[in-house]
Amino acid sequence: MRRLRWIHAAGALVLALGSASLACTSCKGSSSGSSADAGAAVPGVLTAQQAAQVLARVGDRTITLGDFEAALEHLDQFDRMRYQSPERRKELLGEMIDVMLLADEARAKGYDKDPVTQQELREILRDAMLKKAREGVPAPNEIPEEDVRAYFDAHKADFHDPERRRVSAIVLSSETTAATTLDAAKKATPAQWGELVRSKSVDSMAKSNTPLDMAGDFGFVSPPGDARGANQRVPEEVRVGLFDVDKVGDVLPRVVKSGAGKLYVIKLTAKTDAHDRTLEDAERQIRVKLAQDDIRAREQALLDDLRKQYPVKIDEAALGQVTVQLPAVDAGADAS
Repeated sequence: MRRLRWIHAAGALVLALGSASLACTSCKGSSSGSSADAGAAVPGVLTAQQAAQVLARVGDRTITLGDFEAALEHLDQFDRMRYQSPERRKELLGEMIDVMLLADEARAKGYDKDPVTQQELREILRDAMLKKAREGVPAPNEIPEEDVRAYFDAHKADFHDPERRRVSAIVLSSETTAATTLDAAKKATPAQWGELVRSKSVDSMAKSNTPLDMAGDFGFVSPPGDARGANQRVPEEVRVGLFDVDKVGDVLPRVVKSGAGKLYVIKLTAKTDAHDRTLEDAERQIRVKLAQDDIRAREQALLDDLRKQYPVKIDEAALGQVTVQLPAVDAGADAS
């Protein structure tokens, strides 16, 4: 697996090497390969003469020093460290030769015409176009201070963090059991609460191997109605009940019934007070968001321009005829 990790990172290089043979039918009689393009692909690293130096000949094709340098540049810094030794660099060159041989043979057999292969090639080219569109986008630390402050002033509500409460719960299916469990829970120590969770709760996580004082933990929620503080494990009825608990460590003195019919004995185990973040607190988050917004805007502008140049028409009737085949469900596994 590790041996092949560089291949995806160097996908653009493979396209560059392959595009020469697609551009003309006489490429097998050429010894130039993609030398000029490879030299241009790594400006400031190699001179044009160095980039054109041939490292390997594969039939009548060549892999140049520029091609090799481009492959290294497409690796992440950790993978690049593996190629400090001459032996490792020779290994990489061997892998590039393998890619060239296999890609050329696949093309000769017409595999490049396969719809899935063509889609994967289009996605590589798409990524290259979007990368070009992102050139020149300021890094987060390059966003002007006045832009950061303007965004903060216009979105102060986004930087108000409401009170958050942590809930622990015993989930039950019988009202009789719920009533007796509630009575026991009101008097329970943290360890006894944990024992009640493990012995009484029907929740799938109740028997997990966690410390007793963390048994029944469902995580944090914000006040009812705050979408940012929702928790998919916590029904809205439980969320409402939790904010009726007076202090940390208390158990709500009533059983809560969820819309799904389950019964909950709930306990408030922790809370953080509401507070407003300062500009200094929020600055990094704002900078990252503004940089990301700029990237998305540039990408969308490119797509909008292309759609103007090449009008898109969709046959909705044909699309409606598409059926998606789903794998058969193993009834036994589903029941378990």
